[in-house]
Parts: sequence; C-alpha cells; structure tokens
Amino acid sequence: MEKKQFKAESKRLLDMMIHSVYSNREIFLRELISNASDAIDKIYYKALTDESLTFDKDRYYIKIIPNKENRTLTVLDTGIGMTEEELEHNLGTIAKSGSLAFKQQNEMKDGHDIIGQFGVGFYSAFMVADEVTVRSKALGSGKAFEWVSQGADGYTIKPCDKTDVGTEIILKLKENTEDENFDDYLEEHRLKAIIKKYSDFIRYPIKMTVTEMKPKEGSDNEFEEVKEEQVINSMVPIWRKNKSELKQEDYENFYREKRYGFDKPLKHIHIQVDGTIRYNAILFIPETIPFDYYTKEYEKGLELYSNGVLIMEKCPDLLPDYFSFVKGMVDSEDLSLNISREMLQQDRQLKVIAKNIKNKIKKELENLLKHDRAKYETFYRSFGRQLKFGVYNEFGQDKDVLQDLLMFYSSKEKKWVTLDEYVSRMPEDQQYIYYATGETHERIDKLPQTELIAEKGYEILYFTEDVDEFAIKMLKSYKDKEFKSVASGDLGIEEDDNETAETEAKENKALFDYMKEVLSGKVKDVRASKRLKTHPVCFSTEGEVSIEMEKVLNAMPNADQQQIKADKILELNVHHDVFRSLKATFAQDKEKAKLYTNILYNQAVLIEGLSVEDPVAFTNDICQLMVQT
Repeated sequence: MEKKQFKAESKRLLDMMIHSVYSNREIFLRELISNASDAIDKIYYKALTDESLTFDKDRYYIKIIPNKENRTLTVLDTGIGMTEEELEHNLGTIAKSGSLAFKQQNEMKDGHDIIGQFGVGFYSAFMVADEVTVRSKALGSGKAFEWVSQGADGYTIKPCDKTDVGTEIILKLKENTEDENFDDYLEEHRLKAIIKKYSDFIRYPIKMTVTEMKPKEGSDNEFEEVKEEQVINSMVPIWRKNKSELKQEDYENFYREKRYGFDKPLKHIHIQVDGTIRYNAILFIPETIPFDYYTKEYEKGLELYSNGVLIMEKCPDLLPDYFSFVKGMVDSEDLSLNISREMLQQDRQLKVIAKNIKNKIKKELENLLKHDRAKYETFYRSFGRQLKFGVYNEFGQDKDVLQDLLMFYSSKEKKWVTLDEYVSRMPEDQQYIYYATGETHERIDKLPQTELIAEKGYEILYFTEDVDEFAIKMLKSYKDKEFKSVASGDLGIEEDDNETAETEAKENKALFDYMKEVLSGKVKDVRASKRLKTHPVCFSTEGEVSIEMEKVLNAMPNADQQQIKADKILELNVHHDVFRSLKATFAQDKEKAKLYTNILYNQAVLIEGLSVEDPVAFTNDICQLMVQT
C-alpha cells in the first residue's frame, strides 16, 4: 500500500509541534476527548436541520479503552465519523481542522459550540504514541476507513471492517524511557485523574471499565475484584446550572472537590454573562490565608476553561495582584486561542473578562463590609495586608479601587474602622487623619506622641503592619483629609499660648544646642515639645521617612549597604521634673548633663522599638547615674 505524504508540513514541523506546543504529555488525552465531543456535537447540529435525524443524547458517548497486553490506548466516540475524503483532508494536513471548517460553515446554536478549532490537537497523540490508527465510519456512509501513521514520514488510508458510525483512535504507546513511563497512560487511576482534571465537564459521558473491590456474594468479610463500566466525568458543570437550583453546600462541595482550600469559603460569587462576551465564573473568597501565600511558590490565578475543557490551571491575567487570594474558575467559549489551548492570546476578550471580575470582587467585598461586618473582619485579618500592598504597589495606580476596603484599629472605638467611618465623625476643627505606628495596639496606647492628640479628643488610627505607613504615604489623603503621623514635627494643632512656647525655646536654647552637639549625627534637632504632657521625652520626625519606615527599610535584604535614617527630633517636656533636673545639672556640671542627654536619647530610642546602638555604653550610663545618685 502506498504511503501518502503530509501535504504541506515537514518532519521538523511535526517534531516542533509535538515537543514545543504542549508543556506536558498528558494533554494528548484532553485533545482527543475534545475532538470526540466535537464529533458528537456535529450530529446534534445536523439533527436540528435534518428532520430524518433524531438526536437521542443517551446513545452518544466517549469511551477510553486501555489494553496493557498490547500497550494500546483507544479513544472511541459515537460521533459523526469521517469519510475517506475527510480523513485525507482533515488528518493529511497538519493544522487543518475539520471542526474549524464546520464552525465557519454553520452558525452554532443552543449553546453547542465546537471545541477543536485549531487542527493540531489530534497530533498531540504522537507525544505518547509511535503509531496512531484512526478507524472511522461516517454518518450516512456504507463504508469505513482506517488511517495509520507513524509520524511525519506519512500515512496510509484503506478500507476497514468497522460497522458502527463513529471514530476510534488507537495509540500504540512508545517504549518507556528513563525519563518517561508511558505505561502510566494504561493505568486506570492515571487515566481517571487526567479525565477529571481536564475533561470533567465535557457534556457527553466519558466511559471506562474500572476495577472495584466489592464484597463477595453471600459474604461480609471477603472481597473480590469486579470490573464494571463507569462514567468518569461529571458532564454538567455547576457554573452552567441556574443559581436558583444551587444551595450553599453545593458551592462548598465544589470548593472542596476542586481543592481550592481546606477551609470553608467566606463568600462565593457566581457570575453568568451572556452578552457580547459570554462567560461563566464561580469565585471564592477564602476564610484563611494559605500557608504559602507570601512565598515565591504561591501561584495566583483562576482555572480557565473553554467550553468546559480546562485550558489553564492558573490563569494569572484574570486577577489583579491585590485580589490574588481569590480562588475559582472562568469558562468562556469566546476566548481566542492560538496553536495550543495552553497558549492564551492576550486579547480584548480576556481583558474585558478580567476587568469585570475585578469589579465584581470589589463590589462583593463592599457588600460584605456593609452587611456582614464580622465576616469582613475575618477576611480582612487574613488578606487586609494584600489590599494595603495593592494601594502601595505600582505607584498607587489602584489606590482609588481599594481605599474604601481598608480598615485600621481605632484608638476611640477600640475596634476596626474604615477610613470613611473615621472621616465621618471628625470634629470640625480637626484638619488631619492622625495615625500612630507600633508593633501592637497595646504599645501604641503608651506612646508619648499620642498625648496631645488624645487630649484634643481626636481619633488615632493604629498601624501595626510594616506595609501600613507605605500604603498611607501613597494614598496621601482620603476625602480631602491628609494623613498625619502623631510623630510628625508639625501636628497642625494650634497652641493656645504660642508666646509661652517661644519664650521657653529662647530660655533653653543653650541647653538644646549643647544636647544637639552631644548627639551630633544621631538627631537633627533638640526642641521643647508641644505634644508631651506626662512623659519626659520622645522622638518626632521631619521629612518623608518616618522611624517606622526606617525600621522596615533597614530590615530588607542588602539594607546594610546603605542604612536609611529618619530625620529625628528629640523633644523634651520642659514642664517635667526630669527636664528641671537636666536644666539644673547643665548649669553646674556639663559632663553630667552629657550623661543625662545620652540616657534621655536612648530612652526615646527604646520607646520607638529601635535598637540601642551601644547597649554596653547605655548600661554603664545607668550604673554611673545610680552611683551619682
């Protein structure tokens, strides 16, 4: 029998397709099953226009038949089949798709679309097979034909004895190698896993004979192996069902089945869009943060399906980074795919879907915040950090999207509050949104810098995460109210007696200049404090870098190469007994005043949670003070 050559392609093209187009070999089964589904769809479509045909869905199926003895794997369908001419035309030219031609000639209706539009899926079989045989009998034809190929060398076509309408593809598997065990594709558990992963929602039954352990008849203790034919796939995906048909437990079961997490989702979002771009999506907002969420190993993204066939396990382009905690899937028949279903073009459809999903997630989070505060706070404890990172990231380009979702602990309410809630109850004379930074709420409560703000009756937001202040610096303001740290050099609060403050500054100028000289390189200035009421000393800052930002930046990798320093101001409470003692000592004993200066500086350092530069010198200063006392 004469071997025919592929019409337009060389061995190099076929080799490139086999080894480069698909990233893993198991994809071949997805492609063959999708083609089989197409073949059944074509009969369904013909039945819509041909009164002599009746489409009884129960008669149509796909069957997977592994044969370990012969080392063959067969994919059989009861679809429309192919004539000799169609075998020649569709399989004789690489990248010639009969499904694509069929789709172009016929407008698909009733939600049935053709999956295999790209013509190379069939040839993925050569990734696992040395020889591929296609036996097919077309609907309405009295003859069946057999197409056989060992790859790019060519193919043969001859009549065969197949009696039933449909197609069976027989793969003669390659010999095992050190790197690849092709016998895996003959194992029941492996085949079931691949079908469930990629083709679980193909609309026709995918059948396979499987081995089950069942009790022997008449015995409760003895078991035997029983082979029985089972339907492996689910067929009807949950996202194509009407929302009214589904209960909360249906979504929770789907969440567990897809292994999106071990927790219960806080919220599910079921999207069904039938417009210019058609797609279905089920999204989940988890309750707890994955253990690897902030590691390089974590992959964001949604499962992406085309007509129920899995294209990508993680499609990162469907989610912005700040919503990377969202789990779920998207199914669309309008996505443009190129040579492989694994390679998704960055097209308009994908961007539109991604934008819609982003808006939907934001709206659902806003609804959760408004109508179920407890659930939102549970979510925020897990993922609030990611929202704040989203505000800071990319130079704040998404800050307007996220600002209303942010929450911070309130000094007054003693609970989480939103920025809107804070601003809505600001007194008329309050100019700024005040915040304080620290490791815990309890430590912030004790900060000396909060005294004046608290005395004025102003609310303070507590920042306890390293990203908080960076996010707020990027946000700058909320509803025309700027943010102001309680440690800022200028709090924007008018003093009742500015004249008294100026007098105190002049009276103590010599002392402050002396202390500034002693602390040269450590502080930018030494001043009388307007904010301290009961504490003797604290730091304030000037410039863009705060003390908290200094700590965060210097804790980063390679920070030792260039230490970041905030411009610190040492503020002294001139009405405190400690200051009076310092002032008297300065007049009598400059060396002792130097000792007091170093101790007060290191006290301010410790209050801020910074490391004392020389702990030994600091302890020696304390000992010296105790001896002198």
